Amino acid sequence: MAGPLTGLRVLDLTRVLAGPWATQILADFGAEVIKIEKPGEGDDTRGWGPPFITNADGSKGDAAYFLSANRGKWSVTIDMATAEGQKLIQQLAAQSDIVMENFKVGGLKKYGLDYESLKAVNPRLIYCSLTGFGQNGPYAQRAGYDFMIQGMGGIMSVTGQPDGTPGAEPMKIGVAFADIFTGLYCTIGIQAALYHRERTGVGQYIDVALLDSQVGVLANQALNYLVGGKAPTRMGNAHPNIVPYQTFATSDGFIIMAVATDRQFKEYCAILGVPKLAEDERFRLNRGRVVNRADLIPLLVEPMKTRSTVEWVAAFEQAAIPCGPINSIDQVFANEQVLARGLQIGLTRDDGVQVPGVANPIVFSETPVEYDKAPPRLGDGTEKVLSEALGLSAEQIEVLKRAGVIG
Repeated sequence: MAGPLTGLRVLDLTRVLAGPWATQILADFGAEVIKIEKPGEGDDTRGWGPPFITNADGSKGDAAYFLSANRGKWSVTIDMATAEGQKLIQQLAAQSDIVMENFKVGGLKKYGLDYESLKAVNPRLIYCSLTGFGQNGPYAQRAGYDFMIQGMGGIMSVTGQPDGTPGAEPMKIGVAFADIFTGLYCTIGIQAALYHRERTGVGQYIDVALLDSQVGVLANQALNYLVGGKAPTRMGNAHPNIVPYQTFATSDGFIIMAVATDRQFKEYCAILGVPKLAEDERFRLNRGRVVNRADLIPLLVEPMKTRSTVEWVAAFEQAAIPCGPINSIDQVFANEQVLARGLQIGLTRDDGVQVPGVANPIVFSETPVEYDKAPPRLGDGTEKVLSEALGLSAEQIEVLKRAGVIG
């Protein structure tokens, strides 16, 4: 069954993570994604390991990092620095619905691959530019990387242990938080532009920035500041607006308690063996618990240590009180719910190599995601795409190879 974006062609001029993340989602949804890579080198993340996959001949292959963001695509190796290479990419853009790029501001203009140049030959084109800081402003020419954007965009100021406690320092998220969210915003913007084009027949330019996206997902923390006038600070695993909503030590590890309502707090206290705390006027309502956090939490710490994590989870789940363990990644993929949802997938490359992956979390009832192509070997689609999309003959392709225009 065809995916919801079947019939659309995406010309992918991105590398590393944010851009490839977006185009991988489009591929999951059925679009044909043509990833342009430099001959002999390819996307930087092909070498960002270990670990690396093992090729059919036993040699070291692509890094897991690359595999995480590039399934469902064709790799076409074209030297963009050559006039012939630029012409090929322009021809592909003329036949594409979407172009996505993450070069520095203005970086593609000298190749004739900027929006205005391509719009002239394809007015229906949707062109998405992903940069660190956007197309305007005093930082527009700066390069942007996830780690620095997490710092500049505020998320590290609210992540990590509080000042004055062991290990206190600003802390980045354990995955490329800004990159991933920016990739998602790109996908959302592209799909909105597709709907606009469906109604009007007109394409458009989309400007998405890492910093903008990072600020955009500060969510309640941003509004806590804008409404309250006080900048939020690091609170470890505690929540600024809900109490108790944090980790607690158990007899054999840790548990996350997410006690979000006053009803839950009353039942939580009863199960914990301290029912009178729920009757205390300081703690009866969440707003009081937030104000009196420093008084309440110490009264919960020792009772929480009286049972194991598994025992507490069983007891609290029976009372519909949100809680859970802190799983390592291997425990995640062994979890019965993760297994039931089919979140681990396997793909087979055209050379027979098995490549693991993580499923797209969106489940469609009518157009389910089909995983029919593993992350590409470098250049695996060069001849196919140039032949099928541009109509080049085998002889023409061979001439381009000998000239070093394609890999």
